Amino acid sequence: MTLTLTVSEEVRALAPGFTHIAVEAHGLVNGPSTAGSSALLDAAARRLAVRLDGRAPHEDPHMVAWREAYTAFGSKPSRTRNSAEALAKRALSEAGLPRINVLVDLYNAISVAHLIPVGGEDLDRVQGGMRLLRATGDEDFVTVAAGEDVVEHPDAGEVVWCDETGVTCRRWNWRQGPRTRLTEESVSAIFLLESLAPMPVADVETAAAELAELLEKFSPGARIEIRAAEPVRG
Repeated sequence: MTLTLTVSEEVRALAPGFTHIAVEAHGLVNGPSTAGSSALLDAAARRLAVRLDGRAPHEDPHMVAWREAYTAFGSKPSRTRNSAEALAKRALSEAGLPRINVLVDLYNAISVAHLIPVGGEDLDRVQGGMRLLRATGDEDFVTVAAGEDVVEHPDAGEVVWCDETGVTCRRWNWRQGPRTRLTEESVSAIFLLESLAPMPVADVETAAAELAELLEKFSPGARIEIRAAEPVRG
């Protein structure tokens, strides 16, 4: 069954140049990071350096657009960076990109190489459809602190991804909750590639196709579908 994705009218009004493409995959094989997934992260960092050509990540026009969107819903983009900018900064640092697990490594590599926010959710842990909306401030976001579950609430007006249970990702694509995170046991996933103007939609489509190819390579026989989100209003 295909996961339903909905973008609210309030988010579309906030960022009319927003586009996202979904890559849905079933029959995946995950596990600890491998030499192959690690090499992809190193290659992505090199591709990023070529793309930026000496600029800082936040100076890229796509990242400028994301910073403007974050400012528009009341977030400080220099403190809560979108996921692509945060990863790009890590990629260019001495520490380099983290190695998490194979599936996370793959989508992080695509995010860094193309400078596009990419998220991955475990479909078996998502409850109902997923919605991108502006929060009321009453929604639950369950995270972990000192080994214990902690319930936070987004700011009123904050852009969040939610399912039927609660917030799955705060500040658009800033921080994912642990409930739907991809683990080494994950076998089905939805990957969301998100962009804003001025990035051409064709560039996002290219990144999605590359991610699908990597998923097929690392999980032979997986069932993978690339689709633009339906322009559902709600």
